[in-house]
Amino acid sequence: MINVVFERNNDNTIHTFTMEGHAEFGPHGKDLVCAGASAVAFGAVNGIAEICHVRLNVEMKGEGGFLRCRVPEKIEPNTYEKVQLLLEGLFYSLKTMEEQYGQFIRIKS
Repeated sequence: MINVVFERNNDNTIHTFTMEGHAEFGPHGKDLVCAGASAVAFGAVNGIAEICHVRLNVEMKGEGGFLRCRVPEKIEPNTYEKVQLLLEGLFYSLKTMEEQYGQFIRIKS
């Protein structure tokens, strides 16, 4: 099971998200749930880097199965809003996956 936790600030903005585990929906290399979750997560991280020019603090462990990303603290307000928009897009993309494949992926916020 993939577990994703979004940690939020008091104003409900996202400051960290952590993905860990494996979906085990299919054989290694053919697991559509794992591939989908990884694609939207890395797409968001790369989008934030390219569109917003912000590098999230990224931590990965092992051969996959763990990703933690933190938003840096000092970002200009307009840029911060864009980062949050992309992170909320990630959240809702993963929630949609959870609706279809809830036995393989869980999202907490």
